[in-house]
Amino acid sequence: MSQILMIEDEPRISSFVAKGLKAEGLATTVAGTGREGLILALTGGFELVILDLGLPDMDGFTVLEKIRAQDPGLPVIILTARASGEDTVTGLTSGADDYMPKPFRFAELVARVRLRLRSEGNSSSAPADPVLRHADLELDPIRHVAAIGGVEVDLSAREFSLAETFLRHPGQALSREQLLSRVWGYDFDPGSNVVDVYVRYLRNKLGVTRFTTVRGVGYRLVDEKDYQPADD
Repeated sequence: MSQILMIEDEPRISSFVAKGLKAEGLATTVAGTGREGLILALTGGFELVILDLGLPDMDGFTVLEKIRAQDPGLPVIILTARASGEDTVTGLTSGADDYMPKPFRFAELVARVRLRLRSEGNSSSAPADPVLRHADLELDPIRHVAAIGGVEVDLSAREFSLAETFLRHPGQALSREQLLSRVWGYDFDPGSNVVDVYVRYLRNKLGVTRFTTVRGVGYRLVDEKDYQPADD
């Protein structure tokens, strides 16, 4: 299991991300201050760092600078509310591998984390295929392309993130709360019916029989032969 370090002082965000990454098979350690995060980052026990800039004891750029001075190869993704063009440029030119503004979509964060982990893998081996597949449905999270039987399907950003979540957990019953948190982020409204609305959108675009309703839980991506209309 890949080891991720998250340097973030807001418990609500760090807890949300840590739980979500764990569900994706990525173990996450959280540091609430820049000093603690820097010490952990330089132990060599982590494969990637998710770094906030607005830390209570030192600026995130300072943390990044110190990490780069001692470990130039450790991937760092900045995740911050500081989304100005100037901060983005400073982050990338200071050695960050990626820069994501808050609020963020969890599915996009996972895709970026996996991309950086793959790029840091064994460069002598063939790169892992990023395309997600289920029957004749294909999703390429890097190119943001969806296709059925080789024919591209136009999905909105939110529809794509929801479809990606299903394809990363084929056959698994996903609750509405799980889907809300992973696609709509940590500020989601647990009483919203937006998941049901977007599942209907996906059924219209990708096929009704791909997504079955699990009563009292949520939805499941299934093989079309296993679709059970009685559940709906």
